Amino acid sequence: MENGGYPDTALTDEELTELALAADPSAALSDDAVPIGIHLARFAAPLPSWYMPPALSRDGRRWKTPFVIAIVSAFLLIDAMGLCNTYGLLSLA
Repeated sequence: MENGGYPDTALTDEELTELALAADPSAALSDDAVPIGIHLARFAAPLPSWYMPPALSRDGRRWKTPFVIAIVSAFLLIDAMGLCNTYGLLSLA
């Protein structure tokens, strides 16, 4: 490794493995240690937008709620009446 432990290029898997195995897990953190979340926030978003897109508003889902409630209610009513609706065929349970 060049530059006192900071390479000019990306580390290979072998170099990362060597560093991980050589590290002392019980060593105390230095006083200038920065949490990884703060460190990564300086460069880019913690997760790319394709991986976790921003939350959308609920305006477009108004028609779905009554539809889902009706379907679930229908199945609960069928079950409460002692009927079975497996595979779309209504029969006695």
